[in-house]
Amino acid sequence: MCGICGEIRFDGNAASGDRLQRMGDCLARRGPDGSGQVVRGPIGLAHRRLKIIDLSEKAQQPMVDPELGLTIAFNGCIYNYPELRQELEGRGYRFFSTGDTEVIIKAYHAWGRDCVKRFHGMFAFAIAERESGRVMLARDRFGIKPLYLSQNDKRLYIASSLPAILATGDVDKTIDREALHHYMTFHAVVPPPLTIVKGVRKLPPATTRMIEPDGSFDDQEYWAPDFAPRPGDDKLSPTDWRDLVMDALKLAVDRRMVADVPVGVLLSGGVDSSLIVGLLAEAGQKNLNTFSIGFEDANGEVGNEFEFSDIIAKHYGTEHHKIFVPGSELMEHLPGTIKAMSEPMVSYDNVGFYLLSREVSKHIKVVQSGQGADEIFGGYHWYPKMVGANDPLAAYSGAFFDRSHETLKGQIAPEWQTEDDVSRDFVARHFAMEGATDPVDKALRVDAHVMLVDDPVKRVDNMTMAWGLEARVPFLDHELVELAARVPAAEKLKQDGKGVLKEVARQVVPSEVIDRKKGYFPVPQLKYISGPYLDMVKDTLGSEAARGRGLFQKSYLDELFANPSDHITPLRGSELWQVALLEMWLQEQGV
Repeated sequence: MCGICGEIRFDGNAASGDRLQRMGDCLARRGPDGSGQVVRGPIGLAHRRLKIIDLSEKAQQPMVDPELGLTIAFNGCIYNYPELRQELEGRGYRFFSTGDTEVIIKAYHAWGRDCVKRFHGMFAFAIAERESGRVMLARDRFGIKPLYLSQNDKRLYIASSLPAILATGDVDKTIDREALHHYMTFHAVVPPPLTIVKGVRKLPPATTRMIEPDGSFDDQEYWAPDFAPRPGDDKLSPTDWRDLVMDALKLAVDRRMVADVPVGVLLSGGVDSSLIVGLLAEAGQKNLNTFSIGFEDANGEVGNEFEFSDIIAKHYGTEHHKIFVPGSELMEHLPGTIKAMSEPMVSYDNVGFYLLSREVSKHIKVVQSGQGADEIFGGYHWYPKMVGANDPLAAYSGAFFDRSHETLKGQIAPEWQTEDDVSRDFVARHFAMEGATDPVDKALRVDAHVMLVDDPVKRVDNMTMAWGLEARVPFLDHELVELAARVPAAEKLKQDGKGVLKEVARQVVPSEVIDRKKGYFPVPQLKYISGPYLDMVKDTLGSEAARGRGLFQKSYLDELFANPSDHITPLRGSELWQVALLEMWLQEQGV
């Protein structure tokens, strides 16, 4: 897990080592253990390293294989690299290091761009061919590892974060109106290739891009589960599904233990992270480090779930670390949290993950986390509303969208509006794709492919990497997801959601953790904005920069200031925090 960046010129000029340095400096916290850059004519790649696998200098990056004429900058982890290495050695390849980076180089030489189909893991990489001058970019199936782009007819910049590309000083910073519509409508999710900044795009998940020396390129999507049953699935019983999911999850958790450093778990106290702890304990892991975080209560809402994380920690005898964050510290670290965001992310638990990662990084470098289970196994409250829906698009947008297109017109200034309801149109196109005939499966598919990527997954990557901490997400093992996509919606929605996963959990973890009311990562102070938090957002939205930008209508802001707690979105988010966070991020990035 690291940070990568690069510059590729199409105009005959050489890549700039100075620009690579500026981009790399922005990525320093992602990779505090080392840095490097390789510039050869029009192609320059740079890297910031976090040492997890092959701690020697032989694995430093960018890695150059002079024999094969390939150079790579890689961020992530290939969990099945030992098996791939063995297969490649059987084909005659020789290795000079012991990690996963060199395995990617050899795999690319052996199998071309299809090598990604063989990888179990999370990854974003650029690999350059010395002889042809071509460069291939690749991103893992769920976009767990980010890859931002900025291309014109003269050059291409790539980086693990959007701010790193802005650091070149050579990017159009205009706000993208379509992206703004998504941010305000699709619960702050901005689907690829868009970002809120018009001059920066992002490579979609499960995609490879082959770039020619003249800047032309083609994309290939290499993975997309069907979200439909296979022949014979109708004969499987609930017990059969439970056992299949159990076996796949055990394998997913085991795969993510590959490391040359200890691996811990972020333990929220919910079913998902508790199940990870239980499976690791049953597999014989000793002295497992677990970490939980809590905040002050606010407006009658409890700010921690220590009661449940304590049950799991005691049950399995983990080395448990409880972190309590007082309100004063929450306020103090909000600027750092916002600075760590590659894109504006509205979820309250960003600051929770940021502070949790700070503490965890003092103990270990790698953790497993439970993100993805709700999107994959049907744990959210809007999925039951999709059952038998005659109009799946209306059911989904009514339950998930923060506001309608018409409502948005009364909130955003006219010059920033889009004529079309681009967010609803996007979901309509996704729902119309082949497969996923069941309305529930349509919602699960768009959430797994889009919402998951640009909300919880991005949040975890950004906040953990801000402290040089690698987070691994076993529920996003692609083979587990392929299986989950086949499980009948009715099985997933049992027991108030995640029914089949809860049946797996009953084989492993205490029932009081399974049968509790579903919890979220609570940060009540940012949901019920008052006192110093209200003063802070008023100052932000009333600043000269915000007034000059003029994104929001004054009448709308006045409504929010007067009664913040009256303006809560269908997904229990604060509208005031949503608009304030966007403005805070734009100001932090100098947009």
